[in-house]
Amino acid sequence: MAGLLTPGGDPLLAVRFTVPDLTETFVRRPRLVGRLAEGVRGPLTLVNGPAGAGKTLLVAHWISTMDRPDDVAWLTVEPEDTGPGIFWTYVLESLRRHGADVPDDIGSPSSPGDVDHSLLTRLAAWLSERADPVVLVLDEFDRVGASAEVADELQFVLRHAGGGLRLVVVSRTEPQLPLHRYRAAGEVAEVRGADLAFVPGETAALLNRHDIRLSEDGARSLTEWTGGWAAGLRLCILAAQHVDDPDTFIKNFEAGQSTLADFLLAEVLEAQTEETQDLLLRSSILDQIHPDLANALTGRDDADPILAGLQHANAFVEAIGHSWYRLHPLFAEILRVHLRVRLPGLEPELHRRAARWLSESGLLAEALPHAAGAGEWELAADRFVDELAIGELLTGLDAERLDGLFAAMPPDAAGPAACLVRAARELVRHDVDRGLDYLRRAGENLAGDEAGTAALRLSHALLRVFAARLTGSAEAAQAAAEDMTAAELSLPAERLERHPELPALMLTDLGSAQLWAGRLDAARLSLSAAVQVDDGPSTAYPRHESLSRLALIDLLCGRPSRAESHARAAVAEAERSGLPPAARTGVAQLVLAAVAEERDDLAAAQTHLDQATASGTASYDPVATAGLALLRSRILLAKGHPKEALRVLEELKRPPQGVEPSPWVSDRAALAMSTAYLALGEPLAAAEVLVEERATGPEATAAAARARLATGDREAARALLDALSAEVDEGPGIAVRVLLARAQTADALGDDSTAQRLVARALRTARPERLRRPFLEAGPWIRAFVRHRPALAQGHEWLPEAAAVRGTGPGLRTGQESVIEPVIEPLSEREQEVLERLAQMMSRDEIAADLHLSVNTVKTHLKSVYRKLAATRRGEAVRRARDLHIL
Repeated sequence: MAGLLTPGGDPLLAVRFTVPDLTETFVRRPRLVGRLAEGVRGPLTLVNGPAGAGKTLLVAHWISTMDRPDDVAWLTVEPEDTGPGIFWTYVLESLRRHGADVPDDIGSPSSPGDVDHSLLTRLAAWLSERADPVVLVLDEFDRVGASAEVADELQFVLRHAGGGLRLVVVSRTEPQLPLHRYRAAGEVAEVRGADLAFVPGETAALLNRHDIRLSEDGARSLTEWTGGWAAGLRLCILAAQHVDDPDTFIKNFEAGQSTLADFLLAEVLEAQTEETQDLLLRSSILDQIHPDLANALTGRDDADPILAGLQHANAFVEAIGHSWYRLHPLFAEILRVHLRVRLPGLEPELHRRAARWLSESGLLAEALPHAAGAGEWELAADRFVDELAIGELLTGLDAERLDGLFAAMPPDAAGPAACLVRAARELVRHDVDRGLDYLRRAGENLAGDEAGTAALRLSHALLRVFAARLTGSAEAAQAAAEDMTAAELSLPAERLERHPELPALMLTDLGSAQLWAGRLDAARLSLSAAVQVDDGPSTAYPRHESLSRLALIDLLCGRPSRAESHARAAVAEAERSGLPPAARTGVAQLVLAAVAEERDDLAAAQTHLDQATASGTASYDPVATAGLALLRSRILLAKGHPKEALRVLEELKRPPQGVEPSPWVSDRAALAMSTAYLALGEPLAAAEVLVEERATGPEATAAAARARLATGDREAARALLDALSAEVDEGPGIAVRVLLARAQTADALGDDSTAQRLVARALRTARPERLRRPFLEAGPWIRAFVRHRPALAQGHEWLPEAAAVRGTGPGLRTGQESVIEPVIEPLSEREQEVLERLAQMMSRDEIAADLHLSVNTVKTHLKSVYRKLAATRRGEAVRRARDLHIL
């Protein structure tokens, strides 16, 4: 064997037939080995990826898992194998060395530069007659990839060998085989660069093999930074082996000054032509590369074939569709460092060219970072505003990136567009004074009706609406909204259509300002229109907030069920769109808390209140801030803490500086204070606060009447209520309170039949909404009244025990209050946990997820809870549990 020679007379190199050994730190990857094992059942398997991707060792590992690994013929291809005679000499010898009994009559090539076609025919015929196929691995096949002659000969043998040959090609580039035919026939298995990339779990395993302890986040970040490139991972890990804090070292690792850079520069960059190196260096500033954009950077016109060639050669250039390419992020980082060394001072000019090309191509978001990189801040701001992108600073998935980009804009960047960008950033941070100052500066630069300033005027008006929302000025918001509508008339419709967030934001902010001012009908129209604008990611925030405020309007109008429906739709919209909790004002949760409080579900009310309070922006939104204070006071009252409630309400008398007072906030605060004074036994104070705060509306009248009754002034109470319309044109949350006030007044005046009729009507009105709070607020009077008239209470067991409005059950004498029977047997600890979540209005799926149980297990626990509490429905079980003090 040692004496065998190539047709050129050189000895055959035995090392080329040897399957590489696996190192101790090699990470076995069953997911890829399984694909190779499956793929080798067909004629062709292609393992294709860039340098250092781990192709060779993966195939070697797969061979080691086989029952008879020695039967696999291995050949490491060398550049001299472009001569067909040399290539086939090595192939035949590889087959022989790995157990294939190649007949002597097949022969051997006689010339380095060619091979007799009859030899290939005899080889294919012998392979086709074998009972067991021969597996041939050609490693580093890219070294002869330019030889169309070798590729054609290999395809001839593979096609005529039938099932007798299984070819595994390991290559950086795609071989010149007719892969499209094999793909169409389903006869090729492919393991690509993306498949070879390490996933975080495999990175963690590689770290363990090197005895390096890296956090889970660190391993994930390392995987993302290197793109899962095997060689990059290994080189980073080797560099981190001798440091005390690997996480910090990896985080601050300078790829441009490392063995990583040496590897990529030597293996990839320096292997290219001078023109290709120049294109790679200049294009390294780009996230995505288009041939025309690359030509703009190089000043040449050869980018298209160069990029296609790099992608074909797996030279860390990836095609991403529609003629666009992307550099491997680690390679791009190293190239940028090398660019600054080889072509110092060129980078700003490259950014300037890129910004110009991208901007002219309508790719504003991509152009802005390059304008910033070139220091062209006024250009960046002008293009940003001209493209109507100002709303993207206020909402959408790109808001954080854009904010970070413009954060670097220097103070000397002048012009109205730069002022508008600064105003938007300050208003988003809720610095209203600074935001208004920048808006004033921008406004001073805007004059006339020239078409060229339409985008500036529209952006200026949009930000004024936003500022008006934060200051609670409905007039300012309306005026700005009209200016924005006027500016739209001077802008192309197609440009406006690209930015649905603009009308959505304007309508949301306008509706919010109108809501604050108590213009509920106008607010409802604006907010409903905002919800209908668009259903894309850029409008997720305004849709969520508009639905939340529609819910609050329903609540203020006394319609809790409708309010709950709108609030849950708002929460669902936020969850569906991935809107982070910190970006929400919490109004939806606030409304859900208020509805739960009206139904006397204080545990659920507190949970929703906590969620609303957790919002990072709640304290800057007037509607949310006031709503939270009002709700805290009501929950404190419901829990029997009127003094603490009054302290919270006192804060509402001092609205934030620069925010106009809100009539409904004032009314609601006065109502809550009146209720608190009544609870403290101070009816005169309860009446006076309503007068002092000039509270209006049916609820205020009902509260004033209750206060007068508490002082003994029945005639004053009647006069107040007689001034109201007999039919209250409000929702049940308001109507029930007015009916109870009328009933209490009629009872005080001795009109029992009228009082009974009004109480019965109040009960019928409250029942569909489960409104328990008005009956609890009515105090001892309602308990005494119903106790002596038990027929009124029949069918209203949904009311709380504290209201003493109970039906008569079987075996009870008329006039007796029903007795709560104890549970049949105690609840288990798990059943108690399920019951507590049931009371929080969680669904079965939510309970299962929260307790880490299956849905079927939760169903079983619920059946047991219902049986022990003698209940048939959720609400009945929760009410009975509260009556028994289990909750």
